[in-house]
Amino acid sequence: MTFEKDKPYNALPLLPPETELETRQVLRKAVSANRALAELKGIANIIPNPAILINAITLQEARSSSEIENVLTTNDRLFEAFSSARGAIDPQTKEVLHYREAMWAGFHTLRKRPVFSTNFFVGIYQTIKQTNAGIRNTPGTKISDNRGNTLYTPPEGENLIRDKLKNLEDFIHNDDSLDPLIKLAVTHYQFEAIHPFTDGNGRTGRILNVLYLTYCKLLTLPILYLSGYLIRNKSEYYKTNFFHK
Repeated sequence: MTFEKDKPYNALPLLPPETELETRQVLRKAVSANRALAELKGIANIIPNPAILINAITLQEARSSSEIENVLTTNDRLFEAFSSARGAIDPQTKEVLHYREAMWAGFHTLRKRPVFSTNFFVGIYQTIKQTNAGIRNTPGTKISDNRGNTLYTPPEGENLIRDKLKNLEDFIHNDDSLDPLIKLAVTHYQFEAIHPFTDGNGRTGRILNVLYLTYCKLLTLPILYLSGYLIRNKSEYYKTNFFHK
């Protein structure tokens, strides 16, 4: 189903998609990725002091994921702020630290109650942005390029957005035989296409990606440095994103 980039995509199809997901090529990639995750999980489990690795990787993931959204800080400022109790931290570094806080809060929430729900999504978003805002309830949200040209207009209307998020929840928890990494890709696509918040959708979605891997027990801890790869392949990442189809 096509959309008009300047109009809200209220007809965004529900999940599961009406297409074959586990093609031979996709499965080959999934096998390779699963193998790499197993190696990462194994290494993390035998490190004598995993706290050092966990803090270093989650801080780097927070910095790089925020950089994708043009929230910039340096490693020096980030690690200084993380290890210091002083209050004089610049706003962008604070926002990166909030990302790390959201990652860990989400991880511990899932351990207590392993459910991906709309409230769970909202909680991560609110921690990142330090806001009480929730699902978008006003029109006007658009995704634009750096010249201001509209690339995609997500669905509008809080009830409609909540309905699509409920469908996403059902898809995540559906007990099917779909490879977890393929399901993760579809989930990420759909979350970004729904674009439920006024800001912070990309960062929220990337946190959900890593937390989903722990939920599926593909990782024990949220230590995947995913955003570094996205930055190195930024043009391809944007070219293949949903609003370029």
